[in-house]
Amino acid sequence: MRLALGQLGWSPDAFWRATPRELAAAIEGRFGRTGGAADRSALDRLMAAYPD
Repeated sequence: MRLALGQLGWSPDAFWRATPRELAAAIEGRFGRTGGAADRSALDRLMAAYPD
């Protein structure tokens, strides 16, 4: 929310009406691609470090 309102300049109404996909597209449009989903080995390391 802080990113959308502060960095993207969205109003609270625009933020709450946006879908997650729209928010992701706006962030990518403003900042470029910033990574993505973790690969399987990264997920395995996280699961080993934080079992629940």
